[in-house]
Amino acid sequence: MRFTLKTLALLLAWLLPGGAWAATFTASLDRDTLTLGESATLSLAFEGGSPDRVPAPSVPGLQITQAGTAQNMSWINGAMSSTVTVSFSVTPQRTGDFTIPALTADVNGRQLATAPLKLTVTAASAPPAAAVNSGSEVAFLKFTFPKPEIYLGAAEVGRLELYLRDDVQNFGNFQLTSSPTDGFSAGKTTEMQNQRRRVQVGNRVYTVIPLAVPLTAVRAGALTLGPFTASAVVVLPGQNQGGDPFFRQFFNQGEQRQVTLATDPVVVQALPLPVRNRPANFTGAVGQFDMAVTAGPTTVTVGDPITVRVQISGRGALDALTLPEQVAWKNFKTYPPTAKLETTDPFGFQGTKTFEQIISPENADVHELPALTFSFFNPDDGQYHTLTQPAVPLTVKAAGATPLPVLAAAKAEEKPAQDILPIKENLGTLAQLPLGRDSVEPLITKPAFLAAQSVPVLAFLAAFIWRRRADHLANNPRLRRQRAVAALVTSGKDELKKYAAANQPDEFFATLFRLLQEQLGERLDCPATAITENVVEDNSILRNAPAVTRAALREQFQLCNQARYAPVRGSSELNSVATQFEKLLGELQNLKS
Repeated sequence: MRFTLKTLALLLAWLLPGGAWAATFTASLDRDTLTLGESATLSLAFEGGSPDRVPAPSVPGLQITQAGTAQNMSWINGAMSSTVTVSFSVTPQRTGDFTIPALTADVNGRQLATAPLKLTVTAASAPPAAAVNSGSEVAFLKFTFPKPEIYLGAAEVGRLELYLRDDVQNFGNFQLTSSPTDGFSAGKTTEMQNQRRRVQVGNRVYTVIPLAVPLTAVRAGALTLGPFTASAVVVLPGQNQGGDPFFRQFFNQGEQRQVTLATDPVVVQALPLPVRNRPANFTGAVGQFDMAVTAGPTTVTVGDPITVRVQISGRGALDALTLPEQVAWKNFKTYPPTAKLETTDPFGFQGTKTFEQIISPENADVHELPALTFSFFNPDDGQYHTLTQPAVPLTVKAAGATPLPVLAAAKAEEKPAQDILPIKENLGTLAQLPLGRDSVEPLITKPAFLAAQSVPVLAFLAAFIWRRRADHLANNPRLRRQRAVAALVTSGKDELKKYAAANQPDEFFATLFRLLQEQLGERLDCPATAITENVVEDNSILRNAPAVTRAALREQFQLCNQARYAPVRGSSELNSVATQFEKLLGELQNLKS
């Protein structure tokens, strides 16, 4: 007979005296004070039994996720003790005082409750200059932005520097726990390769590890970057191992210490683009660009396709570039362009974006492809610039006329050898022929004949309906985008499941963030690349959305931001995030824009 561990524990507990039968349920935190960006562990301990259902705590402002379960059995003075411990990771999302309420569970048929727990979360702050110069800080962070002012839509790279004191033997588990970028769209933070250096700070030497933070301004006004917060584990020489202090830092195993780091906030003024001298075809391109245009073939017939390839190269927010509408192409039928982006730097700010657009001349009076123009704003000189590609000569031939069918001339009738018989005036009595072997049934009575006659009519109706739907779709860009986003989200959900099953958190959260941008961009009718976490508060449509939807959306963005720096525990958590996203997706698709 097979027994599970739980069954054996319950059987032994039943055989023990009544004092061992009583079950207890307690809750505890490994620490009651946190700095924003750190996490605590909440432990729910069930002694003397197992719960029918583990309660799931929920506190606004705290992200609480189950981390694991452990079971321990021990014998003390001949009495057995069985304890089941369920652990939760508690990560605060804001500062303040929090209360984890009393939790109840049914253990061995009894309702048990825990005591409420208090948790205080304080904001991380940068160390004072005196502490840094004195060398008392083992590690600290600094954030710098290259310019005090930036134009709306301009792209720059911020610099986040990690300073490690010279006696730090090693460090690891570095995680950015908070990276507020109010009014900016932030890319992935990466280390600047081959740029580590050593500097003198006060009376100590520090190793500087630079990190790049790609940023694009998406809102005008005074914007605050930071404070950036992080945590890391550093290894310092052991203080109780004796010996010379100089050699001790190299020839001992060292002691680990958890450090919490923070930067001072940096205020950047984001300037709106000037209205004066703004070109009519300006679509929001900010940076420095060059343009090259090719078109072919140049000898065509009316209605034939011509492929126009436009390459825009330079530095700026390349992913936000769009091809302006060319009003001079009024004698051409145009189709929506396709785009391909190739970057040459790790931040995606330098490279080439190639557009391909199919056009076709509508008449033979067209002799050239009019000049193509592209306008952009250069933040370095504060001026608008317009690039113009010269007109491309075309040879357009008229479509060949379809020749009319020629009727063959009627041959002269030969005179009959005998006289023409007169018309019969009396036709006789009409009668229906009996159906027999030699009789022919009329086609009108045959179902196959009727079905064959209906095929052209049905084909015409189907072609007519298809054409009407195609025209409606061509004249409705909002509907086209809605369908494209729906297809993208459907395939994206499959990708999320695949990445979750393979435990690939980087690809999972990159896909999740792109799907959030595309779905919100379609609902709010704005570019997907401009969607950030701030849209939850800034957009009037989302401000009127249910509070539950806004909270869930905010949580999804925060998970994506945290995933750039913090490791994810496994496939189960990724599957949980994917399930929450699918539920949120249904709520977003019901938003009225």
